[in-house]
Amino acid sequence: MSCHSQIWLNSPMLEPVRASYRNDKPMEWVRVYALPDFVYFNHSIHVSKGVGCTTCHGPIADMALTWRASSLQMEWCMDCHKQPEKYVRPREAVFNPSYQPPSNQLELGTKLVAEYKIQSLTHCSTCHR
Repeated sequence: MSCHSQIWLNSPMLEPVRASYRNDKPMEWVRVYALPDFVYFNHSIHVSKGVGCTTCHGPIADMALTWRASSLQMEWCMDCHKQPEKYVRPREAVFNPSYQPPSNQLELGTKLVAEYKIQSLTHCSTCHR
């Protein structure tokens, strides 16, 4: 239940999700984001480096129905890969759907990039394998 154990937990719309979890019966999902098969993506490395859910998925806590908040096209991803200090946040805030970047984001981000040993990975083979 991860996110929905904290967000929209009493929403009638999510009763099918809760029932699926209670009954251990899989749900049929409508995919919101789909990357091409030739693109490699791993959530865990982004989470461990301080990239928050809302950075890519938008204001998920405010979405009664999830929509595609970003294109996830290569140019969009490359902006973050080239300038991670603009997007990285403290690890303890990665799952905070209400997180807002502070006014000193570049200063904080530069510090976190060094602390978390974030590399600016822009070689094609980073994502295309």
